Amino acid sequence: MRESGGIQALGAVGERRLDLGKELHAPAVNAISSPNRTAGASTYPRLRSYGADSLVVAVLSPFLALASSSFQKFLLAVVILDIPIEFGTYLFYRPLDAARGALKGLSISATTLALAALYTSWLIRALAKRTRRERLSLHVNLPLVAYLAVTALSVLVAGDQTLSLFEVYLLLEACLIYFYVANNVRTRQDILFVVSLLLGGCLFESLVINVMRFTVTASTTWDFPIHIIAENLGDSGRMRIGGTIGVPNVAGAYLSVMLALAAGILFGNLGKTYKWLASVVLGLGGVALIFTFSRGAWIALILAIIVLCFVHWRQRGISLKRPVAIFAVVTLMYLPLHGVISERLFGSDKGSAEARIPLNKLAFRMIADNPVLGVGANNFTSAMDQYATSEFRHEWLWAVHNKYLLILAETGIGGLLAYLAFLLTTLRKGWQCWKLGDSVLSPLALGLVAGVAGHMVHQGVDLFRDRPLQQLLLLVAGLLAAMYRICAADRRRVPVSSTV
Repeated sequence: MRESGGIQALGAVGERRLDLGKELHAPAVNAISSPNRTAGASTYPRLRSYGADSLVVAVLSPFLALASSSFQKFLLAVVILDIPIEFGTYLFYRPLDAARGALKGLSISATTLALAALYTSWLIRALAKRTRRERLSLHVNLPLVAYLAVTALSVLVAGDQTLSLFEVYLLLEACLIYFYVANNVRTRQDILFVVSLLLGGCLFESLVINVMRFTVTASTTWDFPIHIIAENLGDSGRMRIGGTIGVPNVAGAYLSVMLALAAGILFGNLGKTYKWLASVVLGLGGVALIFTFSRGAWIALILAIIVLCFVHWRQRGISLKRPVAIFAVVTLMYLPLHGVISERLFGSDKGSAEARIPLNKLAFRMIADNPVLGVGANNFTSAMDQYATSEFRHEWLWAVHNKYLLILAETGIGGLLAYLAFLLTTLRKGWQCWKLGDSVLSPLALGLVAGVAGHMVHQGVDLFRDRPLQQLLLLVAGLLAAMYRICAADRRRVPVSSTV
């Protein structure tokens, strides 16, 4: 009986252990098969939440990057450096029209992409601002808007509207550069950042031209995505170097404006680093300017330097130290190359200057027939054959080498008046900034004003239709508007007693 009782007792213990095992096994199985229960119930929602957060971060990351000031500076640097580098191509390329001086296609470049990102960034920052007053504080250049509007309106009368749209698009892109710089360059540090990039781009282009002078021939071509250009100078065996920015006349015009800015820095109080950089740019850029053999650019720079030195002497009574230094640099550049310079200035140009006179006559004929809206933007070459009578049979037919006549012929009197008003407004802003007497920004403004004034003279003998100079001119205009706003704001903050 004891034995049977013991067996029964053992059996009862075993049954209890088996029941306990089943009780422990059942929750484990349920936990695996049903993740919404027990400990797994809190793990899976956390994983789903983490995945959702990662998706939100991935979606918002580009917008957060665009709102970053560092990324905005990078994009602005791309726009500025792309002026001399010219990283891009043309869609819908029209080689026959390009061969006669028309804008040859729809320009797509690094600037195009950078501007799209910059304006998206500007929109994000504008929406993030809390007050309506902050959002509406925009600078608008009415003459520039009017010039863009008249140019766009001329498409309606253009014989080749596709060509006109190429011009309108390129002008719109340049206007976007102006409005961004004029409204988003707000501090002195921003100004110096832009100036540093302008000098850096000029230094790069100068090095390229100087290296090309000794390493390439006129038959060397490199068309994509960065272009290099060298041309023969008549029958002399010499070359005209255009570098990466374009044909030699365009490269020369770019260098003349930038070297005027570099000269202006020597009259300011920007510190030794900027002055040394400006001196290097003047030296290398001056030699590169000679290698372009652009007489118009040479004259433009000489006029700019004369204006710069005269105004400084007249207004501030400067010593002769800086003008003498600039004259010494010019002399050092001239002496080794005085033979080729004199030949280019005073020797035979194989009728190059005389060939432009018939083009002016063609322009006046177009203007007489189309005084209001012109023949359409970028349509001078397509309309040229209608006015080229038998007396032009043996003449060189090309777009007129005069920017003002070209605008008048293509967009009418309204376009020319708006363009002139824009140029005069730019000079006025720069002059006002100079008159405010800021030790840093005023000399910079005067250097840019002198460069623009020289370029305005140069436009009387060339058309400058391509991207680099359009964008450079509007970038400089936007920078002068920003500089004036900063100087005027600083002047208002100074107590009256401190200015007496």
